[in-house]
Amino acid sequence: MDRNDQDFLVQKIRTQYTEKGHTQLDALKELDSKVKRPANIFAYVFGSISAIIMGGGMSLVMTDIGSTIGVEKPMTPGIVIGVIGMIMAIINYPAYKGILSARRKKYADKIIALSDEIMKKQ
Repeated sequence: MDRNDQDFLVQKIRTQYTEKGHTQLDALKELDSKVKRPANIFAYVFGSISAIIMGGGMSLVMTDIGSTIGVEKPMTPGIVIGVIGMIMAIINYPAYKGILSARRKKYADKIIALSDEIMKKQ
């Protein structure tokens, strides 16, 4: 390892242990994540739930689990449950976009003002 590589490695390790000041760029990143996080959480949770519901309906139709849980004719409830899960999965993306759009409108002024300040300093 030559001297330059060694200096780079030392500097890289050193920066992990030094305190960094909170910059305006950090504040901008925090605001951006504050906008996106609720929409992402909703989309992941709602999408997972809809996939589980759709899978439950498919299981009723395609397996003998209906007779195990006491459903005489599982085809109709299985199709209904599966379609409900599909509808939920279909509306997940428009709901995500709606939440994201509303959050962007709410924080747009702050983000634009902060980004203008950062760009003026450069």
